[in-house]
Amino acid sequence: MNAARREGRRGWLAWLCRHPWLAFVLLGLSFLVFGAATVNLALLLQLNLRLWLDVGWQAAMDGALRQLLELLISGYAAMAAYIVFKCCERVLVERLTRRDD
Repeated sequence: MNAARREGRRGWLAWLCRHPWLAFVLLGLSFLVFGAATVNLALLLQLNLRLWLDVGWQAAMDGALRQLLELLISGYAAMAAYIVFKCCERVLVERLTRRDD
């Protein structure tokens, strides 16, 4: 990984460290997005796969393939929200458990 990318990532985490309340708000928002996306994703993916099993390849021709691709994109968006959540969590936990010697 090049130095500019490492610095950019550190800069983003440093920004979160300097703004703990915004990190907390971002943590909450990303938690809600991740939760809503994964519940919706699991339900729609189950229904999509059941349609494929019931109807077969005709389901793909009727739009199930496009829906499956959209579900995969939604899965990656949910994963991005989870990563934001974990970054904010790390910043806040380190801030709350830091020892000032």
